[in-house]
Amino acid sequence: MKAKTKRKNKIFLSNGDILASRLKSRDLSLEEVHKIISTFDDTFFESSSLELELLIANGFPLEVNELKNEVYLKTARQSLKNQVFCIVDIETNGSDARIGQIIEIGAVKYQNGKIIDKYESLVYAKDIPPYIQEVTNITPCMLENAPPLNVVLEEFKMFLEDDVFVAHNIKFDYTFISDSFEKNDLGKLENRKFCSIDLAKRTINAPKYGLEHLKEVLDIRVEGQHRAFSDALSTSFVLQISLDNLDSSIQTAEDLIKFSKSDNIINPIKHIHKQQKFEKQKKKVKEKKNIEQNNKKEINV
Repeated sequence: MKAKTKRKNKIFLSNGDILASRLKSRDLSLEEVHKIISTFDDTFFESSSLELELLIANGFPLEVNELKNEVYLKTARQSLKNQVFCIVDIETNGSDARIGQIIEIGAVKYQNGKIIDKYESLVYAKDIPPYIQEVTNITPCMLENAPPLNVVLEEFKMFLEDDVFVAHNIKFDYTFISDSFEKNDLGKLENRKFCSIDLAKRTINAPKYGLEHLKEVLDIRVEGQHRAFSDALSTSFVLQISLDNLDSSIQTAEDLIKFSKSDNIINPIKHIHKQQKFEKQKKKVKEKKNIEQNNKKEINV
């Protein structure tokens, strides 16, 4: 059981994450980049040059200047003002891309306080479980004339480009889309990413951080819920408020990604609850020790 727990808690870095960790602090020469790629365990090509091209094609934001022999990470250089964020939400007919599929995808592109582009599409599917229909209000008849999954995924990949991927529960949306890409021979996602829930916890004081709760607290008035485009649009407003509350030291998307994973959670309510719980546990332990000590005294007497 212990060995299983260790495996579960182990953090696996993608090839993009490994390369980004080296490019965050400084630009690299093309030779240095090829050397790093040659150390990757999981590659599609034996050639590091082809593997580099594949990373870029899969959304990794690299700029390669062969004349200057220079490679840099766009998200480490570009200011937040100029950075494009692609806020994404999906609805699916299952929790796993191996047995389910996307039935709706919605996304908005946000840059410097404005929505500059949008994408939304239903996706053809043969079946939608009743509980999914109830939550999303998407019915099988709505999908009868919708485009097939591979077409929608190709369109979305072209729309996404190498922008920073943002979602309100990044682990689900990013993983499901990436797995769907692989399943349909479209590569996989290598875009830089962060979770708007994580960022909100560090920039917005709220009792809960689910999208509906934040919409209520922040007075975000977007009609519809559990529909891909309306949820992506709502999340873009959450992102705007989070960005407005940032410290001036956060200058780039890489700074933002790092901050979203930091220990700087500002919610005092949850902190108080955790502290109260900890104090109660301490009190119980102390009471138990006192009882044990009293019992020992009685035995000795």
